[in-house]
Amino acid sequence: MNGDLSRSPLAHEIEFLAIKLFSMGTRRANDALLSVSLRVRLYSVLALANSDAHPTQRDLAEFLELDPSQIVALVTELENRGLVIREIDPSDRRSKVVTATPRGAKLFEEARAVTGNAESETLSALTSDEQAALLRLLRKAVFGA
Repeated sequence: MNGDLSRSPLAHEIEFLAIKLFSMGTRRANDALLSVSLRVRLYSVLALANSDAHPTQRDLAEFLELDPSQIVALVTELENRGLVIREIDPSDRRSKVVTATPRGAKLFEEARAVTGNAESETLSALTSDEQAALLRLLRKAVFGA
């Protein structure tokens, strides 16, 4: 690159820097997830399907900021691979809850280790205390106090 772009006005905007960090992390995570035949979006759905939250497809779309049709395609891919199942939501029979299968839980644990290593690479310029502070601040910005 020509010049020092770290001194540009854009390099002092929180949202730009957050997106840049997201892009760097996504690239590394996608590269790492190849070893378990996943991509970041599939991993994200699988991670949520492994949670105790019992997310519906609508919950997944809202949380991941994806169009519902994208969620349907991702869930279908995971379902075809035997990693998740869709079940009728007992509280709203029109909705489907996405739950990991035992095979999906096993793959998630493998993928979680892989993404953890990728995250460590992405955040290697930060100390562990700085990484913990970044996580705390991001959680506060996303979920509130």
